[in-house]
Amino acid sequence: MRENRRIGFLLIALVYAAAIVLGVTLYRVLPGAFWQRLLLADVAATAFVFVFSVLLKNASVYDPYWSVQPIVILSGFAIHCGLTPVGAALLAVVAIWGVRLTANWAYTFHGLDHQDWRYTMLHERTGALYPLVNFLGIHLFPTLVVYCVTLPAVLVVERGAAWNPLCLFGLLLSLSATVLQGVSDWQLHRFRKAHKTGFIREGLWKRSRHPNYLGEILMWWGVALASIAALKGVWQLLFGAILNTLMFWFISIPMADRHQARKEGFDAYKAETHALRIL
Repeated sequence: MRENRRIGFLLIALVYAAAIVLGVTLYRVLPGAFWQRLLLADVAATAFVFVFSVLLKNASVYDPYWSVQPIVILSGFAIHCGLTPVGAALLAVVAIWGVRLTANWAYTFHGLDHQDWRYTMLHERTGALYPLVNFLGIHLFPTLVVYCVTLPAVLVVERGAAWNPLCLFGLLLSLSATVLQGVSDWQLHRFRKAHKTGFIREGLWKRSRHPNYLGEILMWWGVALASIAALKGVWQLLFGAILNTLMFWFISIPMADRHQARKEGFDAYKAETHALRIL
């Protein structure tokens, strides 16, 4: 098991290193506005990871892309454009979020012979259409969502936006969301390690069925609001946070609830416990 885990980590690390090189190279040589080149490079890197997820017969190869992508993108722009105080603060917040989330993925990674239950379920349900669902739904759509939520911070760095006291609210919201997500993940790991059955109703999970999802949603609302404050009211930058919220509300939460519904007593649990609210 440990050897399989080490090999899996090594292979995924090599795939991601190559994907980053591909993305950076394409960004430099492609024509067009920076956000267009970034989008195309991001999609190409995603397609590269997808190819290897198919070769390795495991869509979970893509899982860390969600938390690695924003750090790589913002770090690249920071190196190229430099950082103002608000740009540095946003990079720090995203790095804290991303490193913690990637570490959480690594903790739960059991090797390439283990795939996220959601992908296995989609494979079973879609049959011959699964390759298309795999690329568009499991790989490309999340990439586009994370691109959209990261873009506000990228614009702050690219434009060298100045600090605005109102940025503090968004930054604190993102940091609080990261703590919320980290605590909820820790409580869930502790519950599973104790081999408890049924539904977790401890800590944050006592009031919310998905406090980890709530943390992910609030993280990017904070980034968007801090970026809007720095850029003085570019409200279109809320699009990414809205799209991310809709994805969790209409896709991630229903899918997780259907998975939990196999357990006895789910209807009562659902009636007593809100999907996201913790207060």
